[in-house]
Amino acid sequence: MVVVGAGVAGLTVANLLHRNGVDCVVLERRSREHVERRQRAGVLDHTAEQVYVRAGLDDLLTGVPRSGLLEFRVDGVSRLFDADRHTGGRTGKLMPQQVLVRRLMAAFADGGGDLRFEAGEVALHDVDGDRPHVTYRTADGVAHRLDARYVAGCDGFQGVSRAAVPPDAVTTYRHAEDVGWFTVLTDSPPPRHPLMALSRHGFAAHFGRGPGASRFYLQCPPGDDLASWTDERVWRELRLRLADPDLPTGPVVEKALIDARSFVVDPMAHGRLFLVGDAAHIVPPMGGKGMNLAIADADVLAGALTAAVRDGDDGPLRDYSATCLRRVWNDQEFSRWLGEVVFHGADPRTAGEFRWRLARARIDRIFTSPAAARAFAELMAGTV
Repeated sequence: MVVVGAGVAGLTVANLLHRNGVDCVVLERRSREHVERRQRAGVLDHTAEQVYVRAGLDDLLTGVPRSGLLEFRVDGVSRLFDADRHTGGRTGKLMPQQVLVRRLMAAFADGGGDLRFEAGEVALHDVDGDRPHVTYRTADGVAHRLDARYVAGCDGFQGVSRAAVPPDAVTTYRHAEDVGWFTVLTDSPPPRHPLMALSRHGFAAHFGRGPGASRFYLQCPPGDDLASWTDERVWRELRLRLADPDLPTGPVVEKALIDARSFVVDPMAHGRLFLVGDAAHIVPPMGGKGMNLAIADADVLAGALTAAVRDGDDGPLRDYSATCLRRVWNDQEFSRWLGEVVFHGADPRTAGEFRWRLARARIDRIFTSPAAARAFAELMAGTV
C-alpha cells in the first residue's frame, strides 16, 4: 500500500492502516521541516475528532481547546452562538493543521511506520490494472519503485494523484464565488472566541492559531492585487471591519489571496487509485470543512482497505466514493450557505440590498429559532 502525500489526509490514512495491521509507505515530496512548519487553518469538528478517538489516537488531541462558542459581530454588535448548548457538547476543537500533522507524523514514526520525505518525481503507473506501482527519486537522485496493491492519493489539488486519473474517467464539478479572500497570519493575540464580523465596510474574521498567533480573513474583490495589501492597510481594514479600534497588532508572518471556489470529482477513485481530501474536492474556507472532509475520507478509505487486505472483502472499496461524496456534498452546501451569509450580509454594494437583507435574516434566525440554531450547530459539528 502506497500513500502519496504527508498532510492530514495521508497521515491519517497511514496511522489508521498501521493500527489495523496493514503495512504502507508514505511518500512526501517536501522535507519534513517544511511539512511540519506549513501553516494551515484548522477547526477539528466532532465527527473528525471521533475518528481518532475510535482508533485509540485520542492522545493526538491533548491540550487542544474546544470551540463551542462562536461570535458574530454585526455592525459592531456582538452575539455569541453557543454550539455546546445545541449539540449536547458535541463541538469541535481549535486544531491548527500543522499541530495535528506533527503529532500524526510522530505517532506513525513511533509505531515503526515508513515515511519518506523529499521524494521527487513521483509518478503513478498502471493504477487501472492489477499491478499498480509508484516510482520516485530520492534527494540524491536515486530512482526507486514501489509495487502496491492499492494507492491512496492524498497529495492535494495540484498533486500527481489527481493528474493520474484520465479526465474522461470522472465528472468534475466547479463553482466560483463572486468574492475573494485575503488571509493574514500574524504574531498577535488570538480572539477570546472565533469571530466573524459583518459590516458595510466588508466581512472579516479572526481566529486563534495558538497562544500568540492569529489568522485573519478579509473579503476582497476576486483577483485582487496582493501587493496592495500593505501591513498598514491590513491593520486599518481589520480595525474597521472588526469594529475594534484597539485591536492589538503584531508582525505579519504570511499573506495570501485565496479563491472562494468549490471543486468535486466523481468518482473519487480510478482502478486501484483512491483520491482523498483536496485531491478529490475543495471547499471554500468558510465553514472550516476542508480538513474535516479529508479526515472523513481517510477514515472511510482506511476501513475499506483493511476489509480488502485483511478480510478479502472488496465491497467497501467499491462503495468508497459514494460513501464519501454524501458528506462532501453536504459540507459543500453548508460552506456555500455560510459564505453567502457572511459575504452577502456585509457590504450591500457587493451583494445588493435584497441579498444583503436575506443574509441578515439568516443570522437572526439562528439566534431566534431553536430549530435553526440546532441545525447550524450540528452542521458545524459535522454530525449531520
